[in-house]
Amino acid sequence: MELKYNQVLVAGIGISGIGAATLLNKKGVTVTFYDGNEQADLDGFYQKLPEGFRPEVILGELTKEHLKETDFMVISPGIPTDAPFTSVVREAGIPIIGEIELAYLYAKGEIAAITGTNGKTTTTTLVGEILKAYYKEVFVVGNIGMSYADIALDTTKETKIAAELSSFQLETIEEFHPKVSAVLNVTPDHLNRHYTMENYAKAKLNIAKNQTKDDVILLNYDDEITREMKKDVSARVVYFSYKETLKEGIFLQDDAIVYREKDEVKILCPLKDIKLLGVHNVENIMAAAGIALHMGVTEHVIHQVIKDFMGVEHRIEYVATKKGIRYYNDSKGTNPDAAIKAIEAMNRPTVLIAGGYDKKVAFDDFVKSFGDKITHLILLGQTREQIAQTARESGYDKITMADSLEEAVNLSAMLVKPEGAVLLSPACASWGMFSNYEERGRMFKEYVHLLEE
Repeated sequence: MELKYNQVLVAGIGISGIGAATLLNKKGVTVTFYDGNEQADLDGFYQKLPEGFRPEVILGELTKEHLKETDFMVISPGIPTDAPFTSVVREAGIPIIGEIELAYLYAKGEIAAITGTNGKTTTTTLVGEILKAYYKEVFVVGNIGMSYADIALDTTKETKIAAELSSFQLETIEEFHPKVSAVLNVTPDHLNRHYTMENYAKAKLNIAKNQTKDDVILLNYDDEITREMKKDVSARVVYFSYKETLKEGIFLQDDAIVYREKDEVKILCPLKDIKLLGVHNVENIMAAAGIALHMGVTEHVIHQVIKDFMGVEHRIEYVATKKGIRYYNDSKGTNPDAAIKAIEAMNRPTVLIAGGYDKKVAFDDFVKSFGDKITHLILLGQTREQIAQTARESGYDKITMADSLEEAVNLSAMLVKPEGAVLLSPACASWGMFSNYEERGRMFKEYVHLLEE
């Protein structure tokens, strides 16, 4: 689709905002950036832009004067859609869309879109690998690191796109229309932004907003919230289940992941060929296989790629063995449910390092999951007192506080039992201590490698 406008305001100077602005600049549109942080590092920001692209940047307060020539605004996913400055934009009658929507309006090809509280990155990465093994033109975009807008103009009608989408990105779509979508699960997260679970689930389900009966959505049958989404979508629903044998859909049969449609059963992958730890990863692989199948990939290719798939960085990632102790980096465990899945995957007595930014979620289920696996809990960050209180109320008191991740790693090496494990799975976001979960995970690995052999 070719859009006609002259002046666009881009809110946010991160990856998403830069991707959107670069796309618009290539199309000859005048772009102005806005960021509410008056102390933003503009030198660093300009270094990230393409050579010769030096747009105006408004910092601090946004006024109606700034909006006189603006046709619409592109808002970055990290900025709440009810942020104070957005009311100024709406009062001026200026439409607000997100980078995903902008990219979609320019891009071509077929999209497989994945959302869910947990498992998005693993599933999307695997979908991308399967598509690349079968098709020539494939991009993996969205919340996974590459801006969709960055590649929008490089797509053709033959292109296949695997998109990892957060609830933040899905809040601002209007016409975005995937051929295949998936909602992996919905558990409490980001309630400081969405306020209620109902709002959060609705944002996730936006992924199917424009799908029709000719499209497919994969839903987790074992998750009550996603199972009930069937009544609110127009697309054909394909369930996947780890626990149940389904009349139709993806499930386990004779120690293999299979897909049953009508009377035909296709074997997608024997469980013995899966290298990843944990039930949750079997669920992720089920979803990825189903997505790929409905994107036209053969069962043989799906099986071969799953056999070779080693997982993604920062998600129950094996780091090293030091003095018989195995260290695992699950920095991507940024909410309690994700951390619970990592704890469930551990098969040794484990010291757990947790805590971080407060997203206004409860930690009761997180603590209950410790069982006899977690031999000691090391806490840091904004939520450490809250988690400690919840743990003590549940009768768990093997708790040590740390002031830094480096201190936590050093303490873990002293507190772990022989032949045990140390798991970083914070159950919280990294903000306030680190730029993102990737930085937190990299630092954890660095500190582990510095431990004595």
